[in-house]
Amino acid sequence: MTKWTEDDIPDQSGRVALVTGANSGLGFETARALAEHGAHVVMACRNATKAADAEQRINALEPTGSVEVLLTDMADLDSIAGSVAQFAAAHDRLDLLINNAGIMATPKGQTAQGFEQQFGVNHLGHFALTAPLLPLLFAAGEGSRVVSVSSNAHKFGSMNFGDLMSNKRYSPWGAYGQSKLANLLFTSELQRRLAAGGHPTIAVAAHPGGSRTELGRESAGGILSTMFSVMRPVMNATMSQSAAMGALPQLHAAVAPGVVGDDYYGPDGIGEMRGHPRKVGRTAKAKSTEDAARLWDVSLELTATDDAALG
Repeated sequence: MTKWTEDDIPDQSGRVALVTGANSGLGFETARALAEHGAHVVMACRNATKAADAEQRINALEPTGSVEVLLTDMADLDSIAGSVAQFAAAHDRLDLLINNAGIMATPKGQTAQGFEQQFGVNHLGHFALTAPLLPLLFAAGEGSRVVSVSSNAHKFGSMNFGDLMSNKRYSPWGAYGQSKLANLLFTSELQRRLAAGGHPTIAVAAHPGGSRTELGRESAGGILSTMFSVMRPVMNATMSQSAAMGALPQLHAAVAPGVVGDDYYGPDGIGEMRGHPRKVGRTAKAKSTEDAARLWDVSLELTATDDAALG
């Protein structure tokens, strides 16, 4: 079977993509690849200096497409709302929304609005970004997609609706697993609502396997985080892959023909740790239509987001 690579990305000329966390790692490689295939890529980044450097590095490659920076803090709903308004003022369509930015197993912290930071950044921030951009995705018509980046960590995640913000008990890895499970539930519920409304946009998900990025370098302490830090060099040498390879599943989800709503892509190697994109499975918890609908309603309330565009 032929392995899908960057060379298989169709021409993206005339298309507009927005990639969160685009200044490094998977986000950078996704933005670079799309720009090199003709897309205009909006790089939604928190750090202005790092974003400018990433923009310069992509421009140095002389891509057939183009890039621009949109300063966005995914840990602040006000920043996200401002970015949506700024994007909408400059663009009349959005073909690809890549919900890539994320944090992993961090010490306990809060977003600007007081949410547990992993759930806030990895799920709620992207929920609040996606909903108001839906009209621009619909304007792009067939081929428009929302891609949310999950993780193998969803397999040990559980939705604790009684304590979503981990106020009673905080586990860095437990909170991360919950947020990555939320990414898949969000994708499923968004796709259900898109289909019910007869909209052309589809929602899909992907995960990178084990990739060499900056994710997880801020240790939260504890046995699991200590083991992860100690084992990182071994994992990098034997189990992980480059960020460019890790970005392939989300690129495939975003642009490959034959992708359908609620598909989930990851690496095709052992344990889905490395390799080329293929469709992968998810846990029973990630298939719960009840939890998906409940998470949607809770997210609407927490973020004060309007999903009226879905009909």
